[in-house]
Amino acid sequence: MLAKEKTIVEEDRVRFICKRTVVSTRPIEPGQLYRFSVLDHVMEPNHIRLVYYYRFSKTREPGEITKQLRESLAYTLNCYPIVTGRLVKEIDGTEYKEDVNRRWKVKSNDAGVRMVEARATGSVEEWLRSVNREDELKLAHWEDMDHLPYYWSTFYVQVTEFENGGLAVGLSCSHLLADSVCAMMFIRAWADLTLSRSMMAPPLFHPLPPRRFDNLRLISNNQLLSQYIKSCSLTASPSNVTEDHMVTVTLLFPDPLVRAGENELGVSTFEILAGLFWVCVSRAKGKRNELMDMSLCLDVRKLLRLDQGYFGNCMVYHKVHYSNPVKTKDKLLSHAVEEIQNITKRLDYDTVMDLIEWLSSNNGPISNGSDLVCTNLENMSHWRPMMFEEDLILSRVSCYVEGPVAGGGQVIVLPSPSGEEPMNRVVMVSLPLREMVEVVDDELLLSFSPVLLMGDKRKTNQ
Repeated sequence: MLAKEKTIVEEDRVRFICKRTVVSTRPIEPGQLYRFSVLDHVMEPNHIRLVYYYRFSKTREPGEITKQLRESLAYTLNCYPIVTGRLVKEIDGTEYKEDVNRRWKVKSNDAGVRMVEARATGSVEEWLRSVNREDELKLAHWEDMDHLPYYWSTFYVQVTEFENGGLAVGLSCSHLLADSVCAMMFIRAWADLTLSRSMMAPPLFHPLPPRRFDNLRLISNNQLLSQYIKSCSLTASPSNVTEDHMVTVTLLFPDPLVRAGENELGVSTFEILAGLFWVCVSRAKGKRNELMDMSLCLDVRKLLRLDQGYFGNCMVYHKVHYSNPVKTKDKLLSHAVEEIQNITKRLDYDTVMDLIEWLSSNNGPISNGSDLVCTNLENMSHWRPMMFEEDLILSRVSCYVEGPVAGGGQVIVLPSPSGEEPMNRVVMVSLPLREMVEVVDDELLLSFSPVLLMGDKRKTNQ
């Protein structure tokens, strides 16, 4: 670890103190190569940013908790050699020498991760009452790859202490290495090791399931595959809306299943919320009795019979298309939920394996164009609270996925961080400002009695 501290920059409510390199405490075998899966490669242009907010139940000295987390991070990295390595492009037995578009690998060299230490004014409770998207992203430092990728850190950690009490733990990483599930599991592993000195669920590094040589299915019948073939051919900007015009609102939904009146077996909370925002965002984009195209982002670890601790990209994007006009406005939500259910039920092992096998011989990142993207992270709830220390109480979790895969807007469904209300859900919605104002005023959305956690529809400078 580098011990030198230097103030980097001070802006608004966050003061950046220093940026360090944190390395693992145990030497890692140098030169080992970690190869990416085909699901990793299609996510290369994107990155993930997470922020975890904690309240203190006792007074702490400035810098005390940051030092503890820095030390425990070094021990956590012992189990994550792929995180501490660096990206290289090399020719080996699996590639042809004339291939000028060689793919990335991680070369193990124990270069570590970058850790930013910061201070914020006020308390974490005060911050959460007035935070917006722009301010929140200051708590998860990120740097795009520069012209020297071998020296570029694929993971960044930021620890921000609030002057009047509270803590924010930020993580940003290249989507090439990990999906949102992996990123959240990394934070949990770090928290477990800090609290109990042991890692309850270490990561698993192994390939995706092998190819099926007896596969005789017709890939033309695979909707998931046909959508990836189309999306991988998109080269234009994903949307005519830039990040500068996007705003994010975070809403808490108390038991959406009950409020939707859906008691049928098999209807999930995610399907209700995905359908709800599919309808509301479609209306905001000018559609009345029909729905825009939407992509569902779904974790397929269970479908592929992989352990939840599998480290790497294992989420797929499945387009949901519904063009039939609905005469009765009240029925639009039920049609939307039914269509989402049909998609999730049809998604199986062979469907995903068709995609993996096609991607093994076809290059290109995925783009969702101007589609709305709805991501299911509700399975990230856990019976154990995510605690770094006994007196750190988790208040909220925020997640952002940035890049071409984000489409024309995002809806991310998360579990309630407290764990006290297992049926509650937190939903982060990112849309252009004009559309967001209409969505938060939609009578259908308001009928679910959401609680506004972040964002103010009356402000135009979010």
